[in-house]
Amino acid sequence: MNDEILKEIKESIIKGDTKKAKESVEEAIKRNIPVNKILNEGLISGMMVVGEKFKNNEYYVPEVLISARAMNESMTLLEPLIVKSGIKPIVKVAIGTVKGDLHDIGKNLVAMMWKGAGFEVEDLGIDVPPEKFVEAAEKGAKVIGLSALLTTTMVVMKDVIEALKSAGMRDKVKIIVGGAPVTQKFAEEIGADGYAPDAASAVDKVKELLSI
Repeated sequence: MNDEILKEIKESIIKGDTKKAKESVEEAIKRNIPVNKILNEGLISGMMVVGEKFKNNEYYVPEVLISARAMNESMTLLEPLIVKSGIKPIVKVAIGTVKGDLHDIGKNLVAMMWKGAGFEVEDLGIDVPPEKFVEAAEKGAKVIGLSALLTTTMVVMKDVIEALKSAGMRDKVKIIVGGAPVTQKFAEEIGADGYAPDAASAVDKVKELLSI
């Protein structure tokens, strides 16, 4: 029976059915199913399917946003229990759209997919200056995601990498870059550790870079 309720949670996340997801999570809590099982086999497992569907063009941005909302709403029920049980997130990551760029849809999608993968995400927002990314690294982020939608602002990504070097933090973090004008070649040219063409790939890239 417990497997059945976990499957219900997973399916609700895939379908983006917030009401059903919350009801199923409440039921799982009532049955004393361990929090890590609800999290991993229900919520995260569902978001991983959403990520795959997005990668394969079976889902588009609206579907991902609806599933992410179901995940986030359900997480509010679990968060107090997660704190109490002492479950640590897989890894701490930070993401932001670089200085001069006010676009956030791509950045928001990546942040949601990272949360959906069980990462602790610090969303730095838009128009983020290099020193803010340095601060995130100093506060323990192991991966920093840099987003840009304009060719004029993607050059700021290199400034962030240089700022991390100056602060002595470059070897302590992995840098992933992405956004419409950004390419693998550009990522290599500026010395980034990885490039993600879409939000689902950004999850895979973190896991690959950190071997998790």
